Amino acid sequence: MGGLLKRKTTSSSSPPFLAFFFLIFLERSVSVALELDHSKYSQVSSLRLERIQRHLDKINKPAVMTIQSPDGDIIDCIHKRKQPALDHPLLKSHKIQKVPPEMPKVKTVKAEEVKRDYYNGTSSNKDERAVISSRSAWQIWHQNKTRCPMGTVPIRRSTVHDVLRGKSLYHFGKKQSRMGLARRTDAPDVVSGNGHEIFLASKDNGGMFTLMLDHAIAYTGTSQEVYGARATINVWDPSIQVANEFSLSQVWILSGSFDGSDLNSIEAGWQVSPELYGDSRPRLFTYWTSDSYQATGCYNLLCSGFVQTNSKIAIGAAISPVSLVSGNQFDITILIWKDPKLGNWWMGFGDNTLVGYWPSELFTHLAGHATMVEWGGEVVNSRTNGAHTSTQMGSGHFAEDGFGKASYFRNLELVDSDNSLTTVQDISTLAENTNCYNIKSSYNNEWGTHFYFGGPGNNPRCP
Repeated sequence: MGGLLKRKTTSSSSPPFLAFFFLIFLERSVSVALELDHSKYSQVSSLRLERIQRHLDKINKPAVMTIQSPDGDIIDCIHKRKQPALDHPLLKSHKIQKVPPEMPKVKTVKAEEVKRDYYNGTSSNKDERAVISSRSAWQIWHQNKTRCPMGTVPIRRSTVHDVLRGKSLYHFGKKQSRMGLARRTDAPDVVSGNGHEIFLASKDNGGMFTLMLDHAIAYTGTSQEVYGARATINVWDPSIQVANEFSLSQVWILSGSFDGSDLNSIEAGWQVSPELYGDSRPRLFTYWTSDSYQATGCYNLLCSGFVQTNSKIAIGAAISPVSLVSGNQFDITILIWKDPKLGNWWMGFGDNTLVGYWPSELFTHLAGHATMVEWGGEVVNSRTNGAHTSTQMGSGHFAEDGFGKASYFRNLELVDSDNSLTTVQDISTLAENTNCYNIKSSYNNEWGTHFYFGGPGNNPRCP
């Protein structure tokens, strides 16, 4: 577990101050969650509650041990062979991979070999180059020092209220489908280009409502074979305007058609989603789909598919501590790559701590390799009262505010066919509305290819 969550700093601080800020963070998260309106599910029919409970009985497996987290989460320690993943029809005969995956090798790329014509200049910020210390990654549920026994995996328990906060039982734990959306003709073929601010029309109690997605991302070209990616992301607790919006920072591993129904995607990062989790804390999350977010896949372990192997990391649990404006910067490292031995897509967290894997049987295009990688932020914009959301992306600061204020992705790397990690040399950037959220990329020897991104959402230039 050592070194999973790393710290950068602009000034020194003592442990008491960190504890003080952590208490503020907990208090702020609880108060924000309480302000969000979840009253719409106050009256629920017994028939609907029965259906929900049957579903929860499928995904909440019998626990060997249960841990109560200080933030209200319940973490169940489930025997590895009893976890939800193995309920998937394609995994009925799947044997959990016991042979350790072959870790990607590090291939050094000299600075002069990196193409810089697409950068906004080489960073000279000394603060972002000085790593003064590292600390063990921990999630809030670790505070009571209790861990799941060997042979089990920690799974955040889902509740009736978790389901009721969502649009429906069918949509619980799923992203909205990108199919049939209005699309700008000049939008590039990337996930975030499936509509300049994607319009999502859905039924809600017989009516229709519209959501949009705003992005600030960096992405590779589509003409190469990619076998994984790694990046380090600083963690924030962005404010969320309304309960059905979220803000996330993540890595996408992609293959397939962006305009069709066969897009394959593997995703991981951190996310603030009051609707999904019931509070406004940043949480480690994963996602997958093999059909453009239509029927397959889900967040975390809310459906069968992802096989967890780690007994210390709970997917969907809150990450702590978080970065502070003009203060300590805390970041996490996400690695996703295809094991050349057995072909499964593994996830690493922090300093090569293996979390688990997505079996190759789940995918069509990704059964072979990826064709694109994206890194960056995504925000749901519900345009309450006709105005752009004030939900923040990243820290809520624009990219030009730089280290200590803006959110960042650093040390962007790709895994090639030789199972080697190399610094990303060709990236493009995209932000649909730079007055709301933006992105600026750069390069230096310490952070390699990196970028700052984010923004406040609604402001005088983003009405």
